[in-house]
Amino acid sequence: MTAATMTSARRLWRYYQAGIVNTAFGYGLYAAFVAIGLDKYLAQILGHLLGMAFNYVTYSRHTFHDSTVSKGRFIASYAVNYLLGLAALWGASQFIPSPYLAGFVAVALRPDAAVGYYNLGVDLVARGDPDGAIAEY
Repeated sequence: MTAATMTSARRLWRYYQAGIVNTAFGYGLYAAFVAIGLDKYLAQILGHLLGMAFNYVTYSRHTFHDSTVSKGRFIASYAVNYLLGLAALWGASQFIPSPYLAGFVAVALRPDAAVGYYNLGVDLVARGDPDGAIAEY
């Protein structure tokens, strides 16, 4: 295995680690907002906005720490992610009356996000030295 392949494999592993934490954090915010009585769609956008800030830190500091992470492209990618999540929540809500379960299913139905956003992150959001010579911090 080459050094570049090892670096890519480590970055992918870090991406999935951050993704698990980010998903749990985002769903936790959504569920907390629903629990205090907010509408599921308001809970989703608030959770998404707060989660986006949290995710920026985990992705820029953990996953793509060897690259320069563009805030503008990161926000743009999360705008697309929000619209896809909104569609998934709406679709799940058509069949599932519980906002908690509908929110969970909306997250679980989106495996495209894991692969698609990793590629989007590498290609558009995080640019830099794949061997880790450039560190943002």
